Amino acid sequence: MKQAIFVLFGTALCALSVTVFAMPNQIADGGILGIALLLFYAFGWSPGVITFISFILLQLVSFKFLPRNMFMKTMINVPLLSLFIFITEGMVTTPLGDPLVAAIFAGLTMGIGFGFIIQAGSSIGGTSTIARLLAQRYEWNVILTTFIMDAVIVFAGVFIIGPLYTLYTIIALFIGKVASDYVIGGFDAKKAVTIVSPEYREIAKRVTVNMTSSATYFNGSGTFTEKEHYILYVVVPSYRLLMLKRLIREVDPNSFVVVHNVKDVSGGTFFAPPVETTEEEIEEEVEALSEDENYEETRTYQGDRPPVE
Repeated sequence: MKQAIFVLFGTALCALSVTVFAMPNQIADGGILGIALLLFYAFGWSPGVITFISFILLQLVSFKFLPRNMFMKTMINVPLLSLFIFITEGMVTTPLGDPLVAAIFAGLTMGIGFGFIIQAGSSIGGTSTIARLLAQRYEWNVILTTFIMDAVIVFAGVFIIGPLYTLYTIIALFIGKVASDYVIGGFDAKKAVTIVSPEYREIAKRVTVNMTSSATYFNGSGTFTEKEHYILYVVVPSYRLLMLKRLIREVDPNSFVVVHNVKDVSGGTFFAPPVETTEEEIEEEVEALSEDENYEETRTYQGDRPPVE
């Protein structure tokens, strides 16, 4: 049920992006939708009808060559998108007045809609289907082939809508990509921090006590120094990154720190409620681990209380 709602909502947003923001303001797109919009600007042909006809042709060509699950994913969604576009084509006929604003909202609406469609495990077909077909027949790179076809469609707009509106189209595509990434990956991005420092014990202790967070540490060695040492790995919400970096600088200003963007975190102690842990308890645990000869050199802590070495 949830996936069906996502497909309906996402498809409706994609259709409204085309009919409300793109069509009245001469904004194009990539893929099959881009071809349909360019034909609309050039000859006045209905984008809904062109999208549906293109879909039928693609399905007939790709039926014998593409995996069944990929074929079935587009069987409902693309006709539904064509129907929504056809129904809402006459909803807005007056240009917005500012093509840049139209491009921004066309990209934003399309990106959010596409993100919900991907979240539901569906697809809107298009040039990616053609690229996969060519990959199976001629072993072409799918991503590169898709990019080249979309680029050709977008830049073909120079001859129909002109260079300026083609640039507006590129802006819309960029905003759409960013918006879909946020919908797919989540708005609350996390930061994964890798820390290399001889003061790893103190840093780990402060992460546990001061930030009520947890740290994973594993054994590593540098190729230049050829010395073995522990490496700390910490995942924190984005808004706590500055606090963590300040804590690290206070302990060891010369520590080597690498920050990675993380979109999805689940399990472990990351979402566990903070546990009251005193410094005495941590010190006792550190001593116990140091005296344990059978202690593993690499270990990830997932328990009820985030320990440190």
